[in-house]
Amino acid sequence: MSDNELLLAISNMIAQQMEPLKKDMKELKQNMKNLEEEQRKTNIVIENDIKGDIGLLVENFLPSAKKYNSEANKIEMLESKVELLEKVVTEHSEKLQKIS
Repeated sequence: MSDNELLLAISNMIAQQMEPLKKDMKELKQNMKNLEEEQRKTNIVIENDIKGDIGLLVENFLPSAKKYNSEANKIEMLESKVELLEKVVTEHSEKLQKIS
């Protein structure tokens, strides 16, 4: 075999071994294009649908949360006042029982 024939044979062997790699690379490129398209669609959904829905939730939730905090403070204050009243009533009851 001459050098040229040997080089041609090696070149053919390399080309044959490269074919599956080329096929895999094409598939990877196609998959990347598909993923990019899916990402773009996802971004559009997030931008158009989800952000708006979250905005509506926030608009409705914040006033309710503020009202809840205000009412929770009032309830705590009422609880402490009721506890104090219970103590006073108990003391007065004891004093009245001693008097009678």
